[in-house]
Amino acid sequence: MGWIRITEAFSAARSRGEGALVAYLMGGDPDPGASPTYIAALAEGGADVIEIGIPFSDPVADGPTIQAAGVRALRAGTTPETVLRIAAAVKRDAGVPLVLMGYYNPIIRFGEEAFCAAAAECGVDGLIVPDLPPEEAAPLEEAAGRHGLGLVFLVTPETRGDRARDIAAHTRGFLYLVSRYGTTGERRGLPPDIMGLIGRIRGATDLPLAVGFGISRPEHVRAVLACGADGAVVGSRLVREVGVGSPPEALRRLMRELKAATRR
Repeated sequence: MGWIRITEAFSAARSRGEGALVAYLMGGDPDPGASPTYIAALAEGGADVIEIGIPFSDPVADGPTIQAAGVRALRAGTTPETVLRIAAAVKRDAGVPLVLMGYYNPIIRFGEEAFCAAAAECGVDGLIVPDLPPEEAAPLEEAAGRHGLGLVFLVTPETRGDRARDIAAHTRGFLYLVSRYGTTGERRGLPPDIMGLIGRIRGATDLPLAVGFGISRPEHVRAVLACGADGAVVGSRLVREVGVGSPPEALRRLMRELKAATRR
């Protein structure tokens, strides 16, 4: 089952004395032809799990860096079908679990059942849909389950108690912990209450916890792992490299630095 491969990636990292490094790039950026090479560079640099974005015209949770990547991808003709083909190409070359991250509208237009079937056939292991809360997710959750995909939900600094437990009960693979309010994007430092936030959510679930939003430097990765997280999600920093025209080798080098920071 796909989502089990995600959980196993976190377990394998833990057995090596490491945290898991979850890396994100927008599918189809800078263009569909080059995108698989950039995404494969994440695995070559040490990513334990890779998130591939599906570009959308109204990305409410994304900061300017990822928004710009979505615009580039859309202008280059990227569609959900394109991203699925990219995922299939990456899966052939990289053995790490793949998670598609996108908004619900394109999935509805595709059809939940058809989308999940196609994703599983392309080697995808999980889905993240940031604008879909668990109480509205039954059709997609059921379709994902039929095709072995993990539906990964997000918790925020506002999520507490029973709400955190309910979200975790619907999640497969890992729980995505949003470190701060607002959109994605690079930040100089982490929120001062990050340890308390991780500890509070840890008390609500046994799922692996991966912290994202604002994680862009090796010291950020070390800090969230030291605070009790199982993994760190890095996105905007990597997307920025693609946006300025850096070659795939630059991403491999950056990933090696970030991965080195996961060693406890």
